[in-house]
Amino acid sequence: MGKVSLTYGAAGGTSAQQMGPRMGQAFLASYLIGLREGLEATLVVSILVAYLVRSGRRRQLLPLWAGVAVAVALSVLFGALLTYTGTTLLADYRSRELFEAITSVLAVALVTWMVFWMRRTARRLEGELTGQLEHALGLGALAVAGVAFLSVVREGLETTLLFYAAAQGATTTATPLVAITAGVLTAVLVGVGLYAGAIRVDLSRFFTISGVLLVFVAAGILKYGVHDFQEAGVLPGLDVLTFDVSGVLDPNSWYGAALAGMFNITAAPTVLETVAYVAYLVPVLVAFLWPARRQHTPSSTGAVPAEARPTPSSNPEDAQHVRA
Repeated sequence: MGKVSLTYGAAGGTSAQQMGPRMGQAFLASYLIGLREGLEATLVVSILVAYLVRSGRRRQLLPLWAGVAVAVALSVLFGALLTYTGTTLLADYRSRELFEAITSVLAVALVTWMVFWMRRTARRLEGELTGQLEHALGLGALAVAGVAFLSVVREGLETTLLFYAAAQGATTTATPLVAITAGVLTAVLVGVGLYAGAIRVDLSRFFTISGVLLVFVAAGILKYGVHDFQEAGVLPGLDVLTFDVSGVLDPNSWYGAALAGMFNITAAPTVLETVAYVAYLVPVLVAFLWPARRQHTPSSTGAVPAEARPTPSSNPEDAQHVRA
């Protein structure tokens, strides 16, 4: 199976049959990554902005936005470095396959940690962020910028790595880039609407549903990563297929592309791909959907004056909008 890296051109002979499902998978996965990560970052920024506005410290908004801008720029540079490494620095085909396989495994580990981290810490995220910002306000503008930078750069680097892993073998067009851009723009519009109180969204349900979909995306990334390891010669069984239903499941059809895009179901997976997909998907989904234990400890930290705190509605899990 030939590989392509984002919009740069073919690294191998990707067939027309492989292109259809890969394109659908790339678009849906990239859009979901952009939407989920973009909304998380937008909510984080909204909490920080709301805190400054409500506490009468609007002059600190400039360093805060400067920190956000630097975080976004660093994330873009990280993506450029990944692409440059995969397309230019690694001239050997097997080296490229190995690099893409390693980034896929790292992306799977990252998205798994991310969905469980958000599930566990979202209820106290507002208190932690505002506590850090209150401390930074006493240190000066640079500290405020630092809090904004650290709060956003994690989301940005996660987005970049996940996007690269999801899109690296998808298509020779700009489809993944368009998809993730659309996802981020959608997230920003939703975030602005939430902040202004113009729209209401059940964010708890959104993060649960998007978390489940991201687990499917991660399972697919792991599946392609295993295939990359096989193509690189690290793992055996490249020609040992679990099944081959390409005569029934046309990968160029709309339903074939939809199945590949939403659930990473392909017509002829290898045995190791299938084992990796199922071994990851089933236990992670069960663990993610298992009801969380109720915690009776206080949900927020930081000695912040009550009148200066953002309203509880800025909580990413429970909120429906963030008020200025």
